[in-house]
Amino acid sequence: MATETATFAMGCFWGPDALFAKVPGVMSTRVGYSGGTKEDPTYEEVCTERTGHAEAVEIVFDPKLVSYAHLLDLFWHHHNPTTQDHQGPDYGAQYRSSIFYHSPAQQKLAEQTKHEIQKLLKQPVVTEIVPATRFWSAEEYHQHYFAKKGITRSCHISWKTTAELQSHE
Repeated sequence: MATETATFAMGCFWGPDALFAKVPGVMSTRVGYSGGTKEDPTYEEVCTERTGHAEAVEIVFDPKLVSYAHLLDLFWHHHNPTTQDHQGPDYGAQYRSSIFYHSPAQQKLAEQTKHEIQKLLKQPVVTEIVPATRFWSAEEYHQHYFAKKGITRSCHISWKTTAELQSHE
């Protein structure tokens, strides 16, 4: 079976991990750090904002069962892509909105969907679309955190209209 990888940052990584882990066709998820300069960073180091990393979720999926476009749709609609370096109560560059693409096709689709989402929103979409770099796995206690704790609700928003999104700022 041929798989692909998608990597997204959309605030605290616990919620996206739980979201994507439930998607049929997603083979695995893991949370960690992407987009920074420090090798093998720790959670505490990432929180200092000196490593340049974002909290991210790495998704391995079967493209015959779920499309990258569908994963992007979930990405766009389960966080606020108009807030710079924060989501909900979490502030800092490690909580930025990012798409780390793994191929030219992923880059093209990410940019296309960003343009489409921007048409729906009054505020600028600040999501960065950048090449995937080395993904550093977060500490074990962060992996599948909600599942381990029996948490079924997420701190991430879901929106259907611009008005709903704006009400969550």
